[in-house]
Amino acid sequence: MEFLQIDSLEDYRIKEIFSSYSSTFPEDERRDWEEFIALFSNAKVKIISVLHESKNIGYLILWELSNYTFVEHFEVFAEYRNQKLGSYITNYLFENYPRIILEIEPDHLGDDAKRRYAFYQRNGFNLIDEMYVQPSYGKDKKSLDLWLLANYIPENLQDVKDEIYDVVYH
Repeated sequence: MEFLQIDSLEDYRIKEIFSSYSSTFPEDERRDWEEFIALFSNAKVKIISVLHESKNIGYLILWELSNYTFVEHFEVFAEYRNQKLGSYITNYLFENYPRIILEIEPDHLGDDAKRRYAFYQRNGFNLIDEMYVQPSYGKDKKSLDLWLLANYIPENLQDVKDEIYDVVYH
């Protein structure tokens, strides 16, 4: 498995990633195209293409914040799911980013949310906040009640949330 940072909007994988991102994540949980491409000019953001057997199978959108990495989006494309590839990706994350935080839908929102939460628990993440509210991604989009997970225990959870709000969702 290979993890390649995408540095250019000219990269052929961008359209495939955005297409899947747009169909997988509900409108309230994602950026519009203009906001998405603006990520490439932000020094704190890494968009990583995940390759397996020379095929683009998914991506990560990471924010390198003060003393942890925030995973804004993590997706294995639909045709590659249920092959344990997500676990390889979380291993990559743990090896390269020792302190990781991410958001998920609460597990009571349905079977997919339950599976996602179980996946992250199996792969070393723990629930650190059940009262987290993801700010709106913009006009006509709603804020969302989500959970925060991490692979460590933050010393000051409010500082972590404030930084995510100020930097990621500004």
